[in-house]
Amino acid sequence: MPDRLEETLSVHRFAGRRALVTGASRGIGAGIAQRLAAEGASVAIAARTASPRDDIAGSLAETAARLERFGNRVSPLVVDLGSPEARGDLVARAAAALEGTVDILVNNAAASIHGPLLTYTTKRRAITWQLNVEAPLDLAQQAVPAMQEAGEGWIVNLTSGSARHEPGPPFRDALPTGYYGASKAALDRLTNALALETHGTGVRVNAIRPRAAVRSEGADAILGADFDPSRFEPMESMVEAATALCACEEDQTGWVGDSLTLLDRWRLVPQRLNATGPA
Repeated sequence: MPDRLEETLSVHRFAGRRALVTGASRGIGAGIAQRLAAEGASVAIAARTASPRDDIAGSLAETAARLERFGNRVSPLVVDLGSPEARGDLVARAAAALEGTVDILVNNAAASIHGPLLTYTTKRRAITWQLNVEAPLDLAQQAVPAMQEAGEGWIVNLTSGSARHEPGPPFRDALPTGYYGASKAALDRLTNALALETHGTGVRVNAIRPRAAVRSEGADAILGADFDPSRFEPMESMVEAATALCACEEDQTGWVGDSLTLLDRWRLVPQRLNATGPA
């Protein structure tokens, strides 16, 4: 990995780029989409939640409203990413909506269903594997041919520290994330394999994970609002690291690591977004 990112923060860093961000109705996905739009990209945002709901914060409509303030094309795409049929033409839909090749694919959507393996149902396993493994691979298969034809492209997969096994005994007190972690470990391996297969074509494939839980609407729903705030990582750190990988050089591919390590190596300072761009 290079010691630092040569390109400095600029509102024009992604000018002319077209991005597809999944799971962009809230949380990290919405933050990444907002950052890409703030720096000049046209962005297609994909998720199931089209309009605001009473039971959970965030929707495509709300994210789109924030992105539209930056003056670039924004295309909300309602899709059930857990369905192979529903996601089968998602990249084509995004390309049509953005009027050009998808240059940047951010696979953020995920199923964070936690529970002990001995009672983890086949339904839960199917949902988790489809969203966390099959969907990112399907979308990469859809996006890569056009990226290779263009001679460049960026794929960023959002992974998790749960992919690493828990050493022991003794085992530290932790959430029962075995199957979720296994799905993210598979995504890590797919990231590296895709990077190997596309190396030399201009396509970069990397994966980024938080070092700790990121405070978001989804995390609150899973962990509870009373979860110790000192154990959270600022969302800005993940957004900064992920967007840096959306602009990395061609030799930066096949990397799987945590956001804070990347920020330190590339000497990046997380930027906070206001209504008009990086603050």
